[in-house]
Amino acid sequence: MEQPVVALTVAGSDSGGGAGVQADLKAFAMCGVFGASVFTALTAQNTMGVKGIHAVPRDFVAAQLDAVLADLPVGAVKTGMLASASTVELVAEYAPRLPNLVVDPVLVASSGDRLFTDSVEQAYLTALFPHAAVITPNMREASVLTGREVSTVDDMRAAAERLGETGAKCVVVKGGHLSDSSAVDVVWRDGTVDLVEAPWVETRNNHGTGCTFAAVTAARLARGADPKSAIFGAKAYVHEAIRASADWRLGGGHGPLGWKPMP
Repeated sequence: MEQPVVALTVAGSDSGGGAGVQADLKAFAMCGVFGASVFTALTAQNTMGVKGIHAVPRDFVAAQLDAVLADLPVGAVKTGMLASASTVELVAEYAPRLPNLVVDPVLVASSGDRLFTDSVEQAYLTALFPHAAVITPNMREASVLTGREVSTVDDMRAAAERLGETGAKCVVVKGGHLSDSSAVDVVWRDGTVDLVEAPWVETRNNHGTGCTFAAVTAARLARGADPKSAIFGAKAYVHEAIRASADWRLGGGHGPLGWKPMP
């Protein structure tokens, strides 16, 4: 077995195992990448929802980053829930040491409620996004970040272009909340826009789709893929993962994705 490349997730935990660090490490493994982790928050959650969040102190997030970066040859980094403006700014300070940085700005709960204050959103826009190779907001997060309603593909396109002005090299606005027969994402890069689509899958098991998409994108970047190939490959992976668990009945709410090794 050849020596694997390394990807790092900087995110919160999910005690139910469907999202967060747990989902990221599973996705890394399925992509043939060795996963390391930095915890930014502990959550009490299951398929029914989040019951509580305990943020990890900034100094201990820094200690975890120092430990990993001092010892492992990290090839890509994915961020998830960073929990506070202070932690977003901390990750931005480390950004010059974080190659192929994929930022999934976890800002809005599945209920549509905003999780954090305006200061967190501003920290993403001004401190972290300028360092990102890829950012992956969903429609609700794109709406919060741009201050404009995002409900159509045209809205997604406008939001992606606007978020590209932050300095992020590539913007993916995910359309998982579109009411349509296909799941459409808008990809902005170098002033051009592509649409990436996959057939809609009827299932209640969609917990962790955003985490998995960003994690697979990071894993593929770590393995040397260009951003467009990494993003399109991540879209295909998530579609197959949703199909794999479409009929599962794990828990009483939104269950997790399935998985399969990716070449």
